[in-house]
Amino acid sequence: MRFPIPIVVGLALLGCAGRAAAQVASGVDVDTLVVTSDPELRELALSLLPDLATRSGLGLRAPVRLERRSRVELESYLVRKLDEEVPPARAAHIAEAYALLGLVPEAFDLRATLLEVYTEQVAGFYDPDSTTLYVLDDQPQSSLEALLVHELVHAVQDQWVDLDAATEYALGNDRRSAAQAAIEGHATLVMLEYTLNQMGSTEIDVVEMPMFAAQLRPSLDGVREQYPALGAAPRIIQESLLLPYLAGAAFVQAAWSARGSRVPLGEILPTSTEQVSAPARFTSDPPDAPTEVELRVAAPATVLHTDVLGFAEMRVFLEELGASAAVADAWDGDRWALVEEPSGDGGTRGVVWVAVFDDAPGRDRFVEALRPRLEEFPERATLEAMAIDGRPAAVLRVGVQPDITVALAEQVPGAAGGGV
Repeated sequence: MRFPIPIVVGLALLGCAGRAAAQVASGVDVDTLVVTSDPELRELALSLLPDLATRSGLGLRAPVRLERRSRVELESYLVRKLDEEVPPARAAHIAEAYALLGLVPEAFDLRATLLEVYTEQVAGFYDPDSTTLYVLDDQPQSSLEALLVHELVHAVQDQWVDLDAATEYALGNDRRSAAQAAIEGHATLVMLEYTLNQMGSTEIDVVEMPMFAAQLRPSLDGVREQYPALGAAPRIIQESLLLPYLAGAAFVQAAWSARGSRVPLGEILPTSTEQVSAPARFTSDPPDAPTEVELRVAAPATVLHTDVLGFAEMRVFLEELGASAAVADAWDGDRWALVEEPSGDGGTRGVVWVAVFDDAPGRDRFVEALRPRLEEFPERATLEAMAIDGRPAAVLRVGVQPDITVALAEQVPGAAGGGV
């Protein structure tokens, strides 16, 4: 359940001190590097950008726009972005489908929760629409530098990769989540390396740090306690918001290590959260691309909304039911649909979810884990093991039980897929 609104959680407020000393990239005029009405932000950004360009593997192509905004202005921005990307009808359908799957409470107000969580967490953000980096005017001086380090990386990213296009809604939930993990993970990795090197006397290369993800997790786990709204949100929302920072940073580190250099962000955009969680599936030649699932329901049922749950969210789904997240390891693609059938009271709804697996044993482990738990769903639930185009698959229906047709296609790297 990823929502493409640029945010920074408490992880970005680790704090750091000092000034970058790297030379400005060739051909870039330092006097025009930052466009802002704030002299303090200009001085700080000018001192950081050259070093961040080196650490990120992305040279500066154009000036960076940078301004301060108030919390009131931030909330107005978030509401506008929610209206664009999660309008009320879409939010209601997503919440209803996730409630049927047991991932959020019944009648869950998704938009209100997102607005509360985002408002609580955000310290600054990069807006691709205006190509401007905004810093909230209530940030303490001690956290300003770490915040700028993270967000300036996003500003440089957007000079090389169209961030809006990489996370557009039409790509589907799982692919959007994967791209966001690379984008946020890239900025987080650079920020952490900068912070560590400001704190110590020896230059540290985070790409070579062993057990990187294990060292990062305590910082992220503490975020739940630091922010009450996030801590009170359903776990699926918590994990979706934190995934980019933990798994994303570990993914970028692994991709850089496998390539032997800090390759540009555009060369390491994954196509699934499975690739993010298991980077070897991305760095293999060719990458292990997910299977695209096309799901249709038979009349008189109609589809109200459809999307991909994905590898990372399947793991949360299994754990919420008390099953092992490892059951998701054989995932190779999926699609769910919120469906409605006509009835005397105006319609009866349900969710149909089709998952495809790497092999039959993986599919069978999923079915064995889920079947004893069917009574735990809020509506009547059925589970069926099947083969689709010769591939092992399973179909879960919760609520109405329509007939379906399914088609599969291997996802082509770089091609759009997914939800409508």
